[in-house]
Amino acid sequence: MSAPTTTAGNAPMTHRQTLEALSGLLLVLFVAMLSGTVVSTALPNIIGALNGSQNQYTWVVTATLLTATATTPIWGKLADLFNKKLLVQVAIVVFLVGSVIAGFAQTAGQLIAARAFQGIGVGGLQALVQVAIAAMIPPRERGRYNGYLGGVMAVATVGGPLLGGLIVDTSWLGWRWCFFVGVPVAAIALVLLQFTLRLPTVRRENVKIDYLGATLIAAGVSVLLIWISFVDNSFAWASWQTAAMVGGAVALLVLAVWVESRADEPVIPIGLVRQRTTALAILGSLAVGMAMFGGAVFLGQYFQIGRGYSPTEAGLLTIPMMAGVLISSIIAGRLITKTGKIKPYIVFGAVVLVIGFALLGTIDHDTSLVLVGAAMLIVGVGVGMTMQNLVLAVQNTVSLKDIGAASSTVAFFRSLGGTIGVSVLGAVLARQVADQITADLSAAGVPASASAGAGSLNLDAMPAAVQQIVRAAYGDATGHIFIISAAIAVVGVIAAVLLKPVALRASLDLPDTATSTAVAADAVDGAPAFDQVSVGAAGQETPARR
Repeated sequence: MSAPTTTAGNAPMTHRQTLEALSGLLLVLFVAMLSGTVVSTALPNIIGALNGSQNQYTWVVTATLLTATATTPIWGKLADLFNKKLLVQVAIVVFLVGSVIAGFAQTAGQLIAARAFQGIGVGGLQALVQVAIAAMIPPRERGRYNGYLGGVMAVATVGGPLLGGLIVDTSWLGWRWCFFVGVPVAAIALVLLQFTLRLPTVRRENVKIDYLGATLIAAGVSVLLIWISFVDNSFAWASWQTAAMVGGAVALLVLAVWVESRADEPVIPIGLVRQRTTALAILGSLAVGMAMFGGAVFLGQYFQIGRGYSPTEAGLLTIPMMAGVLISSIIAGRLITKTGKIKPYIVFGAVVLVIGFALLGTIDHDTSLVLVGAAMLIVGVGVGMTMQNLVLAVQNTVSLKDIGAASSTVAFFRSLGGTIGVSVLGAVLARQVADQITADLSAAGVPASASAGAGSLNLDAMPAAVQQIVRAAYGDATGHIFIISAAIAVVGVIAAVLLKPVALRASLDLPDTATSTAVAADAVDGAPAFDQVSVGAAGQETPARR
């Protein structure tokens, strides 16, 4: 049985206090997500300066994704057991320390270790920011704020490569500032949250932390992500290494499910995942995760390699996607708050996402940039209308005491789906590029000596004829992987259509849960308590006393 929960009778935050606290939360979420994308255009310079290998090149990115994904549900569960504000601050400190160490790294191995440690903080911030917002704002009012949240995530995801390119191209900064750039911003957010974030104090008696379940989940996910990082590169898809790693990951995760089903305080409540809304939101989040990660990674590569633009120019060319996410998430959020309905916007966004991917599936190495930009804008609109609203749909169905586990579970599967999607699509892209380059070089009668370096991404070192063939191969192959993305995004449409059409509640907690919590608080404290938060005519939260 879960430990009894008692909540101190804190007065709810006013609209102004909510905006002040939200500014700090969005600020730190921005730098946390930025840390994962800002290095994408700077990695060649970073690995070159540290004399790293190709495997280390991959692991600079993978290390952060692995630890962030594996720890997200753990942070979410801790938020249901301990002080949410303190956990947010701890996650910020972990992120800050990891960023500073990464910036001072002298070897590629040190950088990878620092990035893994930094990823623990990133995972915490990705989960806890949404948990904190859910603890401050009722679902009905959360729509408008989720618009800002989606916009921040979009700017960080799409704008990261642009910022990384600018830092590398600025001689007096250098690649180390890719890690230092977020430190002062996160420090400001830490101070700001200390004075502005006011969350109800939750006291839990006889708390039991599911260490075994957390370990099994982290281990299973880590083995799976490690396999994805190396498959089709260090070993084949059909190999004993694949069998051992996939089999081991499945065994660990099956054991984790068994442990979670019997734990008093499970990290991921199995009953929650079995709920229709949560299960469908997880499926939808897989498609959205692929859109966010895949769009930033492969479009940036398409513009740089397939079209010959600089890192800074490639970042600027991805602005339509960023604009689509920003505008649609804000507009959809306000409409959701006004109507109290969420399913129509998720369904519409999922359909738009498929259309956008289908249009990107038509691009090649000489497609008009206007068409590419329009397709990116449509994908951005789809992401903006689905990403945060899928989390909101789940949050609306659970009580406040389970909001951490619910939010982090959806974020966990979105991150996992995005990581897997990028790895699989990357493998498909690499195979198609290699086959097309080989065929085109043979057709052009290019001698073996001139084509020896065709597998490298250092195009400047290649003869002009080989350069053109490599660029065309990357430009044409990119469209093929977006066709695959469109097919996978159809799963998101199906999940969205099957969601129950429910109205968002106007209270922070479920009515029955809020009443029982207030009674418990009276019994413990001997003082009046707020049983729920209602929304007044002016949109301000007002306490409803019994």
